[in-house]
Amino acid sequence: MPKVSPAPSPTPLSESQAEDLIHGICFKTGPPRLLGAELEWLVVDAERPGRPLSPERLHAAHGAAHALPLNSRVTVEPGGQLEFSSTPATSLSGCVDALQADLAAVRAALLTQGLLLEGRGHDPRVPHRRLLASPRYDAMETYFDRTGPAGRTMMRATASVQVCVDAGYEEPGVLGHGRRWRLAHLVGAVLVAAFANSPAYEGPYAGWRCARQGNWADIDSRRTLAPPLDGPPRSGWTRQALDTEVMCVRSYDGEPWAIPQGLTFRDWLRTGGEPAYPGLRPPTAEDLDYHLTTLFPPVRPRGHLELRMIDAQPGDDGWVVPVAVVHALFDDPEAAETAYRVAKALADTYGSAPAPRNPLWRSAARHGLADPELRAAAKACFRAASEALPRLGASAQVQQTVGAFTERFVLRGRCPADDPPPPLTATAGKEARR
Repeated sequence: MPKVSPAPSPTPLSESQAEDLIHGICFKTGPPRLLGAELEWLVVDAERPGRPLSPERLHAAHGAAHALPLNSRVTVEPGGQLEFSSTPATSLSGCVDALQADLAAVRAALLTQGLLLEGRGHDPRVPHRRLLASPRYDAMETYFDRTGPAGRTMMRATASVQVCVDAGYEEPGVLGHGRRWRLAHLVGAVLVAAFANSPAYEGPYAGWRCARQGNWADIDSRRTLAPPLDGPPRSGWTRQALDTEVMCVRSYDGEPWAIPQGLTFRDWLRTGGEPAYPGLRPPTAEDLDYHLTTLFPPVRPRGHLELRMIDAQPGDDGWVVPVAVVHALFDDPEAAETAYRVAKALADTYGSAPAPRNPLWRSAARHGLADPELRAAAKACFRAASEALPRLGASAQVQQTVGAFTERFVLRGRCPADDPPPPLTATAGKEARR
């Protein structure tokens, strides 16, 4: 087993201290007022979008983006995807305007290199290579390889729109954190179906509208699952976090990171890894913080709620629609009540299995809005969101963008994956067969 040196702050953590830390940092309650988004994009060649880019061109693209003075934090995903993380905004317009300005600047810089940003949930170009080499990604890939290829695909070839909303008030009610936590999971399948944009034409998810969701569901037996929703959010999430396997133990002396198998964080707290992993150091608060970053449920509490089930969207401004719709369904009391009622009635018919393995979520990923029940729920939710956006001060342009998406897709029982495959898919197939 690789040697693991003590962390710079090696004070061991007790189980009760770990529970208290998770309780305190994962749900920061208060009035819902902040909104944020994380947008992941594929980088493609402007002239030959189906041909995978060389590492040199991807590194040059990333360097160009990082050299710009942006409002957002720009990071690189393992497969070379660019991610824009907005600063928390006090309004929808503030969030959208800042991201649009950053995206315009980066697009202009990339265009000088003959490159474009492409919004889709799964990269059809093959082979999928990992661009980034780091202890974190080396350990993550080794861990995921134990259960099959889904983890590598997730790291190298997927992209999403993640919308972040405040946890909500401590008190019960439509804007209380317990209700918002449940709403995020209940309405999640509707969001998967409406924004499905990762169609698969072959492989294990052939015919699915949202192959990305199928891929996430197959990564790990627990790491990507939602916790039970029949109790207080803090308690449920704390149990889920501590009872999930440790992905890796960081080394601080340049040695490879340890990747214990079958060791939950709770086990690590109670035993220090003994007897199965002799010599493993006891966990610290820093280890717990890191462990929480390796959990990938459809809704992740990070003080705020991070909704992670939405595919990256096509077009320059397609991402605006899920950001606006989620904001409306969570932060307008009337729309939130409608969404909760509609989504709960739908979810109740499919049982209590956790997302994303619940049959409703799998139907959303397979069929999108061709599923009649999901189509009806999406129509109700989008109608409620459209009515709420003027009350929330959304600009006319945002309202028109949401309205156009609703007319083109939702009202017709379609999702972006139902559009004819764009040139990237067709060209990728030709390139792969050469």
